[in-house]
Amino acid sequence: MKSSFKTVALIGKYKSPEVAAPLMKLARYLERRKVKVLIDPLTAAQVGRARYPVKKLEALGREADLAVVIGGDGTMLNIARTLAPYEVALVGVNQGRLGFLTDISVNNMVTTIGTILDGKFVTESRMLLEGRVRSGKKKTGVLAFNDVVVGKGPRGNMVELEVRIDGEFIYRQRSDGLIVATPTGSTAYAMSAGGPIVHPALSVIALVPVSPHTLSNRPIVVSSDRVVDIIIRNAADPRVHFDSHTRFDLREGDRITVRRYPHAISLLHPAKHSYYRMLREKLNWNRE
Repeated sequence: MKSSFKTVALIGKYKSPEVAAPLMKLARYLERRKVKVLIDPLTAAQVGRARYPVKKLEALGREADLAVVIGGDGTMLNIARTLAPYEVALVGVNQGRLGFLTDISVNNMVTTIGTILDGKFVTESRMLLEGRVRSGKKKTGVLAFNDVVVGKGPRGNMVELEVRIDGEFIYRQRSDGLIVATPTGSTAYAMSAGGPIVHPALSVIALVPVSPHTLSNRPIVVSSDRVVDIIIRNAADPRVHFDSHTRFDLREGDRITVRRYPHAISLLHPAKHSYYRMLREKLNWNRE
């Protein structure tokens, strides 16, 4: 079968020399399949001199039909946020244990990528969040694949947050923080804080309190077309984190607005991929 993926970008984990050997092995395989290979500058620094065109991530997003990310879920989070506007399909290869996003083992990477090139794969559409921080006259927008977390800083004091959905007052909450998570992020920090596991096919946003002072503050799930506003009402040193990759210090009166980002991420998996099997393996659930 002729592959619809004519140009493939290979992106390795940052500052990870061990990514060089598997990445070059995959690159040579793709060449034999008559697929054009591109790499980004940071990956090029890891693999040394290579004959493949080196282009910035934004250029890869515009030119590649498929991006293969070799590393772990953290690497995939960062790359997915950058490539989201270009709607390029992503495949995740994990060098260690099975990941929630990087579910292909480096040991069978070449065979699995080959079947994907042959058209034998399933596609998952994963939503992202767009957070906008308004502090005084300054506004800053950041994307999140997993979550937007508003919480306390290093002093450890509780924060008092006001939460509104589509402008309607929901509650004031004293807690260590609030997680606003995508279905993808429901198996990250939100799960550790007692939030529900949400199937990635659902179009929803989860709001999960972190150690709330009042036990009646429980996680809630709302439609992804809602707009969530979080206002800092009382806090010593509040902060907001986006996927634990980007952070801003906040002050009382600051507002964080979270909504669904209009572009989605397309994750490709092997044809027999099962989300529930992945959960069983990753979370060590009892098996039949």
